[in-house]
Amino acid sequence: MKPADPASKRESVWDYPRPPRLELTGRLLRVEFAGEIIAQTRLAYRVLETSHPPTYYIPRADIQRHFLSASNHRTFCEFKGQACYWTLIVGERRSESAGWYYPNPTASFTPIRDCVAFYPSRVDACYVDNQKVIPQDGDFYGGWITPDIIGPFKGKAGTTGW
Repeated sequence: MKPADPASKRESVWDYPRPPRLELTGRLLRVEFAGEIIAQTRLAYRVLETSHPPTYYIPRADIQRHFLSASNHRTFCEFKGQACYWTLIVGERRSESAGWYYPNPTASFTPIRDCVAFYPSRVDACYVDNQKVIPQDGDFYGGWITPDIIGPFKGKAGTTGW
């Protein structure tokens, strides 16, 4: 696959590496749910992987942890290891497995140990530098699509073989 607009100044997810790369970002990230700012930081990491919009990992120190409740859900990533999940609970509102973290990531991803990534589709809104994020299609991936990222993106039906 190639980006829809190769002359674009935007980042193409098709230029991202596989295996994925981890990088620190100073961009302002914000996660909102049920009228609360769940997380806000300028000290996050982003994971860049071919065909995926960036996934952002926010340090727990920048998250209102009292809204997080442990989930029994677990998944495994060949690059990062076993992921554990958090359910968000704010008042009467609940979002199951809205975020995940790696308690014991592989050596390449040690910096994101215990940082939390949130699915934009399972919260009310996510922002990067005050630009509202579009959630990556599909329920498995948690990429954050912003105007400075270009696809096509993996996640829609029929893209699992990319």
